[in-house]
Amino acid sequence: MSEIVTAAMVVIGDEILSGRTKDRNIGHLADIMTAVGIDLKEVRIVPDEQEAIVEAINALRSRFTYVFTTGGIGPTHDDITADAVAAAFGLPCEYDDRAYRLLDEHYEARGIEFTEARKRMARMPRGARHIPNPISVAPGFAIDNVFVMAGVPAIFQAMLDQIVPTLRTGAKLLSVSIPSPLPEGTIGGPLGEVQKAFPETIIGSYPKYVDGRFWTELVIRSRSEETLQAAKAEIERMLDRLLQQS
Repeated sequence: MSEIVTAAMVVIGDEILSGRTKDRNIGHLADIMTAVGIDLKEVRIVPDEQEAIVEAINALRSRFTYVFTTGGIGPTHDDITADAVAAAFGLPCEYDDRAYRLLDEHYEARGIEFTEARKRMARMPRGARHIPNPISVAPGFAIDNVFVMAGVPAIFQAMLDQIVPTLRTGAKLLSVSIPSPLPEGTIGGPLGEVQKAFPETIIGSYPKYVDGRFWTELVIRSRSEETLQAAKAEIERMLDRLLQQS
């Protein structure tokens, strides 16, 4: 069986924490990671404060295969992610020659002044690898297992598309759903016993309300088809027993 590959995410920005901006990147990253067999294990949302960003990156990069960050690599004074990532790795943050040329040529072609603020988007930790930006040119960057990307959803998604083919992927989680007419309070105890009997599975229960009635969707996840089907059969037997008793 393939190795288990893990990921974490750091969402950076006061605007996310204040509610001024609604995050759309967490769900997209989760979808892509699941599709390629990488387990997204943790997400942290931190303010535009260097100490908080450094702490989050250093805590996560040693625990997970990959760390993805969004936000804080733009031209404004509070875009401090590049400096924070450099500090996390103990590296200088400086103008990257290739990024500088890309941006200089981009703005010159559009007849727009390449201001000091725009030049900030060419700064990154020394030795960082570029993440191409097919939408607005200013690259993201990667250093070791940390990938630093823009917070604008369209740009984040475009950058992620560039990264995914380069990643190691693991065994994909398989899943199956079982509808239950019984509420969570009735099935919770017996379902816990099934989970103990199949520790290599992840079993979730999700209450639903459709067409005037409550029911529960049970979802089993496993990397083994054999284990998945065995757990499914046991849950179906459990539901039959409970329905007969009701």
